[in-house]
Amino acid sequence: MALLQSSLIWVTYAVALALLVIIAAIFVYIYQSPRDRAASITTVCILTVSTLLATVLLLPVDIALVSSTTSSKTGLKKDWATEDRVDNIVFGLKVVYFTLYSLDALLCLLVVPFTYFFYEEYDDREAEAGTQSIGQRLWAASKYTLVFLFLCIILFLVGFFLPVKEKHKDLDYFKDLLTKNQGERALTFALGLLITLGTLLYVLYTSAGLALLPTTLIRSAPAISAPNLASTAASELEQNRERQRQLELRNEGRETGLEPRDRRELEALVRDERTLVRRERLAAESSGEGHALIKIWSKVGAVFRPFKLIGGMLLLLVAVVIWVSMLITAIDKAKNSICGTHCGYLLGHINIFQPMNFIFVAASRVFPIDYILFLLLVLFFFSASVIGIATVGIRFLWIVLFKIRKGKTSPQALLMATVMLLLMSLAINYALAMVVAPQYATYGPQTFCDRLPRHPGEEPNCTGHEKRIKPCTELAENPAAAEICTPSVASTFINSITVNFPFFGVVIFWAQFAFLGKSATFVVQILQSADHDAGVFLIVLVTTLVRTPKLDTDELDEDLEDEEEEGLLSSTGRRFNATWQDITGRARKANPVSYGSTGGGSGSRS
Repeated sequence: MALLQSSLIWVTYAVALALLVIIAAIFVYIYQSPRDRAASITTVCILTVSTLLATVLLLPVDIALVSSTTSSKTGLKKDWATEDRVDNIVFGLKVVYFTLYSLDALLCLLVVPFTYFFYEEYDDREAEAGTQSIGQRLWAASKYTLVFLFLCIILFLVGFFLPVKEKHKDLDYFKDLLTKNQGERALTFALGLLITLGTLLYVLYTSAGLALLPTTLIRSAPAISAPNLASTAASELEQNRERQRQLELRNEGRETGLEPRDRRELEALVRDERTLVRRERLAAESSGEGHALIKIWSKVGAVFRPFKLIGGMLLLLVAVVIWVSMLITAIDKAKNSICGTHCGYLLGHINIFQPMNFIFVAASRVFPIDYILFLLLVLFFFSASVIGIATVGIRFLWIVLFKIRKGKTSPQALLMATVMLLLMSLAINYALAMVVAPQYATYGPQTFCDRLPRHPGEEPNCTGHEKRIKPCTELAENPAAAEICTPSVASTFINSITVNFPFFGVVIFWAQFAFLGKSATFVVQILQSADHDAGVFLIVLVTTLVRTPKLDTDELDEDLEDEEEEGLLSSTGRRFNATWQDITGRARKANPVSYGSTGGGSGSRS
């Protein structure tokens, strides 16, 4: 029975991994520029995104395996769960965790930088002339990557020799967290530093995405439907060309050509004509003209737009519950931590009811319900991080280095975004385990019988005393709890980082308040925004030394030309009328547009 249960848990994880690879590939191909695709960059990005998601999603597997050793109904170890069997389970999980964490560090510090420099070394002219070989590019990329290799060596040496202050020796739980193995301590230090760096990005980007992701779905229905856009564009284009003919006929036979006033108007009409032609083509492509499958897909998408609105509202509700749960845990840690700054605000047990933790603990009693919920939660945080990076862009202070846009992201920007997502995933792993659902992440549904055994060497018996069956906590006074309860490997590893290196724990903990404040600020900004499509302003750093960056409002103008005015199909207002027109395929009667001869322009368009 035990072998069957553990096998099912690992099979579930394997299925999730396959799903993660598909998600990673979709993410890369959606944002990658088709003109600049490179096999090496695509492979590295997919591998990195898959690895970071696999690391976070190992947590529910960890919880399910250690929780399978106890019976939550009796509060006792199962008959098969001997000490050796439990140690084997924990050891196997440690091997997987250290493998994934080491792979994350290797990808972040060596593989991705090498791939970046390898791509940068490519020169079109030298390649065509045959003067640049792959060997030369490999050697040049290796030289630059040596800097990152040197950085890795320094990190591990610092962690290897850095002394650890042993405090709270009176608590057995802290004794177990203090790392004695020098190699493990070095990896702990390196990952603690990476988590801290990732937390800074997590505060800047994921907090923005947490507020923007639900509103993006809510505002996803188009303002102008494809049929209406086609009808309006055709009407305006006809009037535009008629006005051009009038100007040409009026100035026909002139030796000096068009009058300056008419020339300016004609130039404006020609520019408008190009825009209207793009609109017509965009409307035809959106409605699937000449393509039955695209037309069917467009109809189906139009039908399900109201469901996207409902989904956005549900996501907004989930975001609010997550935000409240994180705030409750953060306040609980700040007020009731058993050691404060000495251990990174480690919390012995939850003192305040926390909704997310309650939901996950209840769901973990029946695997894989909690795994499915956790997968959705991880994808929610991951999507929020992607939305945050795409909205804000890759910046150094207020300077925009790269923009992340669908189908227009350069290979260099994609690699940098992948590294940022990897670092943010480490911070998300901490947030999920220590803030969102700390009790679930540490012991899951494990319980222990809080009674003394009748005779020495016997197990306690809570038959008829169900109220004495209590959830496992780190600071349970009954010595039987230490024998029955097995903490998850992930929680032990994260707690060991904060105990061995309290500075990391303090920074990461207080960053959670910054995250909550940031996301709340974004919600207020969205609600106060008079025109959502004109851009939502983001405060990246609240400091008098750094100028607050803003979203690029010129992006709409770029979309008009580069994406053929895709913004017209995603702006606010008239959404439900547009949805109905897409379903029926009929457009409203277009309002007449007059191109006057005064003003040197095209007049007003509806």
